[in-house]
Amino acid sequence: MRPSLLGRLLAWPAAAALLALAVLLSLAVGTRPVAPHTVLDALLHGGSSPDALVVRSLRLPRTLVGLTAGAALGLAGAALQAVTRNPLADPGVLGLSQGAAAGVVFALAFGAGYGFTGTVWYAFAGAVVAACLVYGIASRGRGGATPVKLALAGTALSAMAAGATAVVLTSSSATLDQFRFWQVGTLGGRDAGTVVRMLPFLVAGGVLVLACARGLDALALGDETARGLGHRVHLVRASAALGATLLVASAVAAAGPIAFVGLAVPHAVRRVVRGAGYRVVLPLSAPLGAALLLGADVAGRVVRAPAEVPAGVMTALLGVPVLVVLVRRKGAVT
Repeated sequence: MRPSLLGRLLAWPAAAALLALAVLLSLAVGTRPVAPHTVLDALLHGGSSPDALVVRSLRLPRTLVGLTAGAALGLAGAALQAVTRNPLADPGVLGLSQGAAAGVVFALAFGAGYGFTGTVWYAFAGAVVAACLVYGIASRGRGGATPVKLALAGTALSAMAAGATAVVLTSSSATLDQFRFWQVGTLGGRDAGTVVRMLPFLVAGGVLVLACARGLDALALGDETARGLGHRVHLVRASAALGATLLVASAVAAAGPIAFVGLAVPHAVRRVVRGAGYRVVLPLSAPLGAALLLGADVAGRVVRAPAEVPAGVMTALLGVPVLVVLVRRKGAVT
């Protein structure tokens, strides 16, 4: 059996096993370690022991937020790489995450309501503005929006948005106190209601992106070929970009601007299912994105125990080497 075919057959069971392990570790590992059988007993049979209360009231909501935010970022990253035909594209590198974060922080600093429902629309607006600016800047000059120009424009915009956000936070002590941990990306302090409010945006964005999978496969062959196959190129790009923006906005509103999940996960999927199209890469990126974010959150709990390192910091530490490797590869910059 060919390695690529074997990889496709084993990909889903392996992704499910990896995600199950990440969920179990997220529920069991922390300042107060809980045995796996105690975790399962607390979930299945309830109970009022201290361990059961820790699992259900603290770690279960945190795990659910990590599942939804990680899936959203993994799926959005794969979609953005397909739309731009840029292997360096992800919500962080293209500026969407910091744009969404800036929208949330600016809105809250100037009196908008707190909570997921009150912030997700500002995150969405910030992500849309960032996407338009990055594409507009990269499109100028000879060659149009090449992969390198998109990455450079996104990096520059991310730095500008981060600087503007820092100005707002440091000039408003109340806003700084609320968002100094959220800004670096964290799963702590969330409740189950956050997941419930996040689901409509996750579902809408996911449906849009997955519905474009066949069109994105055609776009990989070139615009003219895609048109010849009967696809509306601009509609496919716009729909996939809108879905990715919804996914990024919901993840940022729930967990903050977490970087590099959307960059690393699609590349890992492609290495496992070599030669597969986006009809395979897109859905597989969701569970692997969730597993990566949960794994980073667990690592952040143990690396400086009993203190915690935010998940966004851990994904950045893991993602920077991945970005360096991708930039050094010839195919990433031509």
